[in-house]
Amino acid sequence: MTTTTTTEQTATIAGALRRLYFVRFGFAIVWAALVALTASTISPFAAVLLVLYPAFDLAAAIVDHRASRATRPAPLLYVNMALSLLTAVALGFAVTSGKTAVLVVWGLWALTAGAVQLVVGLSRRRLGGQWAMILSGGISVLAGLAFILMSGGAAASLVGLAGYATLGGIFFLISAIRLGRTAKAGSR
Repeated sequence: MTTTTTTEQTATIAGALRRLYFVRFGFAIVWAALVALTASTISPFAAVLLVLYPAFDLAAAIVDHRASRATRPAPLLYVNMALSLLTAVALGFAVTSGKTAVLVVWGLWALTAGAVQLVVGLSRRRLGGQWAMILSGGISVLAGLAFILMSGGAAASLVGLAGYATLGGIFFLISAIRLGRTAKAGSR
């Protein structure tokens, strides 16, 4: 493989991830707004929203895997897919038990998926624009712990999930913008 091919391959992966990250940003912002408006109680609509987020994450991980299967993070993307699928199923059950169960499941997912995101971001440093994904993964680990700790409180609230999704969406937007440089560099 020549340097040109490697540069072109990197640019192709960066372009695909850039598009995916823009979509993830848009989804996270819309989802967060809907959760902030509706999650004071776990209504059927709020329950669907809660399950939808990890299901969307699963779909995004599949797209990510297809776009970047020649890179090293493929096994980690499988882990992320499994975590998202398990979380969607677990949230399907947790919504029937209340906010405490939802926060515990969400917290465990944020903690584990954040660790995976951190490692994937570190392994993709050469693509550029990954510092935001690295930071997001680390923050997700801390947020996961916070959600688990909040679940035991009398004032357990799901509105914090909207802030979590918004921050994650902003990190995806930053990475998408920064990946534009890598994508353009390979097309020259």
